[in-house]
Amino acid sequence: MAHDTAGDPVSGVKWTRRTTEKVADELASGGIDVSPNTVGKLLKGLGYRLRSNAKKLNRKKDPGRDAQFAYIASARETFTQAGLPVVSIDAKHRELVGDFKHPGATWDSEPAAVLDHDFPSDAAGVALPYGVYDLAANEACVSVGTTHDTADFAVDNLARWWDCHGRHRYPEATELLVLADCGGSNGARSRAWKHGLQHRLADPYGLSVTVCHYPSGASKYNPIEHRVFSEITKNWAGRPLRDYETVVNYISTTATKAGLRVDAHLVEADYLTGIKISDKEMKDLSIRHHEIQPNRNYTISPK
Repeated sequence: MAHDTAGDPVSGVKWTRRTTEKVADELASGGIDVSPNTVGKLLKGLGYRLRSNAKKLNRKKDPGRDAQFAYIASARETFTQAGLPVVSIDAKHRELVGDFKHPGATWDSEPAAVLDHDFPSDAAGVALPYGVYDLAANEACVSVGTTHDTADFAVDNLARWWDCHGRHRYPEATELLVLADCGGSNGARSRAWKHGLQHRLADPYGLSVTVCHYPSGASKYNPIEHRVFSEITKNWAGRPLRDYETVVNYISTTATKAGLRVDAHLVEADYLTGIKISDKEMKDLSIRHHEIQPNRNYTISPK
């Protein structure tokens, strides 16, 4: 073990690249007959621990990462103090709808029977949950799409939230702060996303929409991820999503001790991919890029 051991000089915890089976085989060749389980107990007594890989290394250092987090925190505080709405938006991982195994486990007398392979061709469709989370109200509105997660889909969901919830909850508000990931359907570089915000949210409702994008690889800090989507995942863990009604039901019944409430509904509209926005259309937008990281922070005002 001497040449196959690594360790932490601070905590003193050690680990080895060898498996318990290999250690047991080597001991057996020396006349010591023990099982791999016994080897595991002995290693634990000697200070060894089971370790898995830790995702801590960044592909590249983002020089504006800390500054963007500070700017987002400042924007949230400014809007909150003024009583203006602050929402976090994102799309959840797509789910196959049908008799498929779902990660997790649940208490039951018998396990639910599902298909032995997850072939998309056997699915009744796909479920694309897209959420808008109101931080102050601790309420989320989740639209379950059935075709594609496009910029039009993202904008429609945000506009639907404002029409059904936001403008009634904040009747005096003329400004909205949106916290979003850097990529995806609501990405910082998406022309269709910005074009949609202008024509389907800012102009129809006379609303100035400020968008702040989290740095690349920092989606875990987006509030909707750990306050809403994680709870939805726990609510349907180990339960097959056999049809769309089941998907919507599990999302809408998600709740927490902190008072989270979720409104969910199915969106069966067909969203097309590959829609392009021309340079002329972009020039017609009433968009102001902020001085600090203008590619990530901008405000779209009504014309």
